[in-house]
Amino acid sequence: MLELTNITKKYGDFTAVNNISFKIEDGEVFGLLGPNGAGKSTIVSMISTVISPTSGDITVDNKLLRQKPTEIKKVMGIVPQDIALYESLSAKDNLEFFGCLYGLNGKELKERVNEVLKIIELEDKKDQAVEEFSGGMKRRVNIGVALMNNPKLLILDEPTVGIDPQSRNHILETVKKLNKERGMTVIYTSHYMEEVEYLCKRIAIVDHGKLIALGTKDELKEKSKAKDTLTVIYSNGDKGALDKIKSINGIENVSISNNQISMLVDQHKRNIIDIVEDVRNLGVKLTSFKYEEVNLESIFLQITGKSLRD
Repeated sequence: MLELTNITKKYGDFTAVNNISFKIEDGEVFGLLGPNGAGKSTIVSMISTVISPTSGDITVDNKLLRQKPTEIKKVMGIVPQDIALYESLSAKDNLEFFGCLYGLNGKELKERVNEVLKIIELEDKKDQAVEEFSGGMKRRVNIGVALMNNPKLLILDEPTVGIDPQSRNHILETVKKLNKERGMTVIYTSHYMEEVEYLCKRIAIVDHGKLIALGTKDELKEKSKAKDTLTVIYSNGDKGALDKIKSINGIENVSISNNQISMLVDQHKRNIIDIVEDVRNLGVKLTSFKYEEVNLESIFLQITGKSLRD
């Protein structure tokens, strides 16, 4: 459905996106992650034809974007991070207006508006002015606008920022349903790792304009050699014993504070119980321990050295 080949975007001497290539298969939900300023928004803007690459090619639905931008726009739906609606108009009127821009009219337009209102579950609020809606409801109308042309490729840029949990869950389930029932290909960017982990099969991580990791969660874990986390709580242990913990075989990045010891471990290299036993044998009295398998948040942190919100 989408292929980026050696895409670069420069602004004078500054390179916002540096020679990035990846493919997204038809019917895939694909996560695009990176800290602020990493180049995500520039990539999304190039795919959605807002800006042009300095070099490289973008292919959408087997068509070169630079050759057939108008045709490609017809198969894409864009949900921008900022609300892009006429707030004095009703939800229905907004959908009708943007539907007309897509070339819909008459019976076809009316049917599509009703279908989209059903998808975003705002049929009972269709005649209410958008300015009276909650943030979550506005986000749902924003998504509805992007669905008016029944796109093959849906791009969602931070679609759940600043909304209530109920609306957030609704948006996540809507994306999942559009993909499962309609085979819609989705590019999803978010600052919420759990959303990407829930929705996306594969993830691309960009930083400083470069693609630094690409794959499924398990593939990213393996490629980055990301570790699981073992946390132990202790009631007693002298400084000498605690210092020796850092030399235990099979652990990394030991952090000790407030009677809590946190460390990175590789379960495949050494059994967790053996590590806990080594800590006990140093004379540290443990009250509990917790083992957490690596998640996307920790993989991202270990790959980039920073949190997604940095």
